[in-house]
Amino acid sequence: MAFMNTKLLTTAVFAICLSTTGTIASGHDGNDSLWDGLNIDESSLVAPKDNSGHLVSQRPKPEDRLFKSDAVEKKIREITGRLKNPYLAWMFENCFPNTLDTTVHFRELDGKPDTFVYTGDIHAMWLRDSGAQVWPYVQLANEDPKLKEMLEGVIRRQFMCINIDPYANAFNDGPVGGSWQSDLTDMKMELHERKWEIDSLCYPIRLAYHYWEVTGDAGIFDAVWIEAITNVLRTFKEQQRKDGVGPYTFQRRTKRALDTLNNGGNGAPVNPVGLIVSSFRPSDDATTLQFLVPSNFFAVSSLRKAAEILTKVNGNESLAKECTDLADEVEVALKKYATYNHPEFGTIYAFEVDGFGNRMLMDDANVPSLLAMPYLGDVDINDPIYQNTRRFVWSESNPYFFRGKAGEGIGGPHIGYDMVWPMSIMMKAFTSQCDEEIKECVTMLMNTDAGTGFMHESFHKDDPKNFTREWFAWQNTLFGELIIKLVDDGRLEVLNSIE
Repeated sequence: MAFMNTKLLTTAVFAICLSTTGTIASGHDGNDSLWDGLNIDESSLVAPKDNSGHLVSQRPKPEDRLFKSDAVEKKIREITGRLKNPYLAWMFENCFPNTLDTTVHFRELDGKPDTFVYTGDIHAMWLRDSGAQVWPYVQLANEDPKLKEMLEGVIRRQFMCINIDPYANAFNDGPVGGSWQSDLTDMKMELHERKWEIDSLCYPIRLAYHYWEVTGDAGIFDAVWIEAITNVLRTFKEQQRKDGVGPYTFQRRTKRALDTLNNGGNGAPVNPVGLIVSSFRPSDDATTLQFLVPSNFFAVSSLRKAAEILTKVNGNESLAKECTDLADEVEVALKKYATYNHPEFGTIYAFEVDGFGNRMLMDDANVPSLLAMPYLGDVDINDPIYQNTRRFVWSESNPYFFRGKAGEGIGGPHIGYDMVWPMSIMMKAFTSQCDEEIKECVTMLMNTDAGTGFMHESFHKDDPKNFTREWFAWQNTLFGELIIKLVDDGRLEVLNSIE
């Protein structure tokens, strides 16, 4: 059976770019501007200005910034100097350094760099978030030895966390305990939370590989790395569930259904077809069908990166072969079990499957997502199944796609109905091959910051002032990453055409 949403498409259809051809199929219902006729409350867009009418920086004072990088400051000056729209330049200046300004705690441990990264308003380190938060700074590592050292510290801390518990998604800065110690699972005092998510083991590999690729520094791939990748392999294989449910269970005393697992903490049954169970999504919500498709794609690309490191740096052919063999097995299973022939969109990727033939047809905003797979390098952007999927997830056939007066995008059950995640709008822009679509995405991000100069976790589709998480560093830094990529890709004029 397939879980499908049958809501009719609304007549308020925005411009659609056919990414495979790079052409525009239609206008905005006859409007020249994306926002014409949408009745946006302009008071929600009022930003702080000084007496001269200039936008006021929302960064902490220099003496209050947790980490300073000359290369990052140089990049900020470069980009803002090239952007003609003062609001966009202001947002970039606020957002791009937000991870460094507010979340990075850099020091040494046993004579080596050690960096603990908050998510923002939650003072714990998620493997996923921390890997994504510092990702856009890697490109500048060779220009700033101090920045390079800080990045090395993040990678070393991530490997250490994996070795503490590969099933945990978030960690404390030391064995200090926390609010989730009462969870019914194998909690340790070093753990903030122990929700098993495939992507928690993929983001550290992605970051380490990119760091090595850019800097050539292979020193991070020491005995701690070998222990970490061994733990990753063991955990992935356990969660293929070929020999039973494995050692992981999770239950929480909660009123929120998506914060716990059914069936005694094992989650919904799966048919062991070669895919890897992810008990929770990147949103930290429980999966419905436990083979989470975008995370399995992420596992394939991560395992192949790990195999390359193991071969070229460590000379460990046997461990490398374990990685490639598992990647091949998961890839074959994805081709067989992860697609669905949709009556409107053609063959698409399902969001979740269980190996029994059941499929969850939706997308969630948090990355990895179906929309974001080319951004992570998991599928080719021109893959026709991906392109069909992209049209599906950005439509009201996706139960978690919301369109309103303020904007449109994908949300998820983590926040609920009508709440759009800016991350989804950014992923649409990252995966777009159409200038007009990119312009619309950036304009929408600018018009839904509620005048704060920052991205938020989510905003209400009809009211940008109704948002969640005032301080969410990943989304802020991701916005900066997007603007830099667009400039580097030769789309400065697209950005400068925004009025």
